Amino acid sequence: MKYYIIAGEASGDLHASNLMKALKEVDTDANFRFWGGDLMENQGGKLVKHYKELAFMGFSEVIMNLRTIFRNIKFCKQDIESYNPDVIIFVDYPGFNMRIAEWAKKKGYRTSYYISPQIWAWKENRIKKIKRDVDEMYVILPFEKDFYTEKHNFPVHFVGHPLLDAIDNRPLVDIKLFKKNNGLDNRPIIALLPGSRKQEIEKMLNVMLSITSEFKDYQFVIAGAPSQDKEFYRGFIKKSNISIIKNKTYDVLSISHAALVTSGTATLETALFKVPEVVCYKGSYISYHIAKRIINLDYISLVNLIMDREVVTELIQNEFNTKNLKTELTKILNEENRKRIFEDYFELEQKLGGKGASKKTAELIYNNIK
Repeated sequence: MKYYIIAGEASGDLHASNLMKALKEVDTDANFRFWGGDLMENQGGKLVKHYKELAFMGFSEVIMNLRTIFRNIKFCKQDIESYNPDVIIFVDYPGFNMRIAEWAKKKGYRTSYYISPQIWAWKENRIKKIKRDVDEMYVILPFEKDFYTEKHNFPVHFVGHPLLDAIDNRPLVDIKLFKKNNGLDNRPIIALLPGSRKQEIEKMLNVMLSITSEFKDYQFVIAGAPSQDKEFYRGFIKKSNISIIKNKTYDVLSISHAALVTSGTATLETALFKVPEVVCYKGSYISYHIAKRIINLDYISLVNLIMDREVVTELIQNEFNTKNLKTELTKILNEENRKRIFEDYFELEQKLGGKGASKKTAELIYNNIK
């Protein structure tokens, strides 16, 4: 079978690569053409565009890059027609993917969506387009099945969260060797995850670094995103107890004592590694105030959304400052608080439905098109 896959972010690259690996196990003739990243490319097939070319964050940034976005949409349609796949698999990245899905459905292509657009957070009216343009939807959050099936009468497949597989399948880290190879000492590590895009890193990292001198018994490690160069991060560093380890976020989290994490998939990854965290977010003034008016959620982190209560502290916009960050980091270094967080993390993992998301999704997609 011929699969055309579109993933537009680092997290999509991870989950799509695991899906491709699973598809090759159920379909020995699988052939891939895709938009994504290095992890997908490692699974074989043809990388059409790297997600580094597609990363625009926030409302104002998208508006500024509309010409590029529309040019990519036009090219994507032409490339799909040239390839003529048996199925198009959309992985998250809804602003782009929903446009392609509408066109693809009209053209008669089979459409599958893996990792649903977060229409439960905003733009709920997109359900009409999803019903019209998506043949099969594979959701990874437990409350999404009820949202689609019960509230909107659109049957979907809950396959569990692929992060459980991604974390379970990774090799164990030799802590002593890892620290030695990366110039780390024996102090406990506090991981800094400032995001993957330049715009968000610039807004997040300075504040995260502003508290490091207050915690001299710890060493801070910036988990550098694969999409950014080390030199970019070095421009923010003015103190000695800070290291940069690029493209090894899971390794860093696996040996971390605590973490400061920009809102996004990384908040859930950190929780699944059982690392107490403070969730941080600060957007541009325009993007934040637009989002505040149209997004109807009690929380911004996946951890709290899945648990439907505050498990991890969220510092948003003006609350994300040096004083508050120092206070909240001190709290999660306290042993009593850490015990409560670990218990909540265990419950969170149970809610996510167990391992095997990639395999379940691959089998369902293949059987639907066979």
